[in-house]
Amino acid sequence: MKSSNPLRHFAFAFIIAVVVYAVFFYGIEHRRTVNGPWQVTFTNSEVGVPKMIVSQPKLKIFDLKIDFPDDKPLLINTNSLMIFATPKEVPFPVPFGQCIFMDTTFLPGTITFNLFGHEIELLPRVLIIDKTEHPWQSDTTIALTHLRIGPKPRQ
Repeated sequence: MKSSNPLRHFAFAFIIAVVVYAVFFYGIEHRRTVNGPWQVTFTNSEVGVPKMIVSQPKLKIFDLKIDFPDDKPLLINTNSLMIFATPKEVPFPVPFGQCIFMDTTFLPGTITFNLFGHEIELLPRVLIIDKTEHPWQSDTTIALTHLRIGPKPRQ
């Protein structure tokens, strides 16, 4: 009669569990990061008008510019590239305002900014500015102006 060693069965089950865990862990981690993060440059034009440049190479989004022409020109040359790959506690400061929401569970994720009183959301599907959807279009410029609310000034 053959004797059965329970330690051998437990060791074999443990090795199988570790291999399955490793395969699934690295598979999920690859799926989570395969598209890469949002790349946002905060800069200003030659005359000092603040601007934000958004890129996401895997989604084929390159150099979408958002200008803030109604806001005060910057006295210094700002050129700050931020890559949104790892989560941070929100809100946190960014040039021109704050990042008020960040979900980078599956990159590129969702990033929401409050910049000069405008809410700007970066989603893989669409760009949302002040609750209005805009399709992603590379090499374009969107100028954000402040709408005057209330009575018109007298002339």
